[in-house]
Amino acid sequence: MSEPRKMRKKPVVITAMQWRGPEDDSELYRFIPGNKFCVSSDGHPCISTLEGLMRAEKGDWIIQGVKGEFYPCKPDIFDATYEEVQ
Repeated sequence: MSEPRKMRKKPVVITAMQWRGPEDDSELYRFIPGNKFCVSSDGHPCISTLEGLMRAEKGDWIIQGVKGEFYPCKPDIFDATYEEVQ
């Protein structure tokens, strides 16, 4: 095994939208393919991710990754990791 090294995350442009609540569901349906997204009985989006089904909470960002995968991300993690590109 090699020694630990410091590494920097490669700059990657992703597509994301913030889920503010059920009023955003129609946008979420357009953003995420139908077989990757459902709504739980209490109205929260559930997203089929590479790690399994994940539930999004109000305010979470829904990210489309570099390989087309989707997953929710908490706002504080999103803000620390991403910035908007122009």
